[in-house]
Amino acid sequence: MAERAESGVLDTCAYIDLYLLDPAQLPVIPVITAITMAELHQGVAMAKTPAVRAARTEKLGAAIVDFDPLPFDGDAATRFGSLVGLTLAANRDPKPRRMDLMIAAIASAHGLPLYTRNADDFKGLQDLLTVVAI
Repeated sequence: MAERAESGVLDTCAYIDLYLLDPAQLPVIPVITAITMAELHQGVAMAKTPAVRAARTEKLGAAIVDFDPLPFDGDAATRFGSLVGLTLAANRDPKPRRMDLMIAAIASAHGLPLYTRNADDFKGLQDLLTVVAI
């Protein structure tokens, strides 16, 4: 079994499914990004029923309490452009992957692995990003 990373970025799907995941597969210190926080806020706003809104609000509230999200800053913006280039080189459309690419750019700019339930979303980025499928 591979050694656990000290720190790593959870993408939005990994954070949402955190309670389902084996802690041994996760970094010792998981972090999330401001992009994930934005996606969680979007999920609350787009909820179609009060029950779904309540569940999403709880998950968002836990993220606010438990994490200090990494920002999308100038270094991440620069890396984002590079990741878009790799996405295009892999014959993939970056437009529907913008949020994923922004999360990946933050992880990459910080030199952190990205933990995801959807590794296929990050195909072609291995030159600049370590993706850990969980």
